[in-house]
Amino acid sequence: MAAAYDTYDYPSYWIGREYEHKAEILAIKALLSKIPRIKTLLEIGAGFGRLTSTYQFRANRVILSDPSAKLLGLAKGELPQKNLKFLQSKLENLPSKMKAGSVDLIIIVRVLHHIHNLDEAFSVFTKLLKNNGYLLLEFPNKQHLKATLAEFLKGNFTFPLDIFPKEVKSAKRKKSLPFMNYHPDLIKEKLKQYDFKVLDKRSVSNIRSPFIKKIISTPTLIFLENLLQKPLALVNFGPSIFILARKIG
Repeated sequence: MAAAYDTYDYPSYWIGREYEHKAEILAIKALLSKIPRIKTLLEIGAGFGRLTSTYQFRANRVILSDPSAKLLGLAKGELPQKNLKFLQSKLENLPSKMKAGSVDLIIIVRVLHHIHNLDEAFSVFTKLLKNNGYLLLEFPNKQHLKATLAEFLKGNFTFPLDIFPKEVKSAKRKKSLPFMNYHPDLIKEKLKQYDFKVLDKRSVSNIRSPFIKKIISTPTLIFLENLLQKPLALVNFGPSIFILARKIG
């Protein structure tokens, strides 16, 4: 069965988004510097391997999983495959295709916004990770500054307290997939519920603005981003939050 991204030119989506791409790489590198080199790494929703070179050297074995055969094919054609394995699978099917407790680190970036059932996702993480294994997780932040101000202007002054996910609808997006934004407190609660301890956090793409990107160079934006990611994580400022957690069960 064809995956949603089989019919979508995802690499083209990143044209003009060099700042966002480099901001995510900045966060991943900072978080991975907190952990030792590992044996087995799984990226869920790896797509065409956009982030793979950022972490590939940190593990003896790297598994790239994605529902899209098209995107995995692009990754195979572009990446050095010395320690790579490619696995076509939806997130919920991974436990039937991999051994339980076989992974030292799971990376999942720009995937949770397509997930309605967080419990199903976190169950997969706990099944696949070894005890004391790591989870590097990104989620779209419902509470980011721009969204909060927009809700305040509508008179919705209780918005920061509403922890329920918000589905963001757009005519430009694929109707076959949900696009969910999550409250940081909900993600925090899920991590606690599934026995994960948060080790570090980053607020990412803090200067994401088409206007600002036109008047300030990408290197300058990334310099500023590097200064802002950690302190702004304290107030969940940015549209994207990256968390490094450890399985302690």
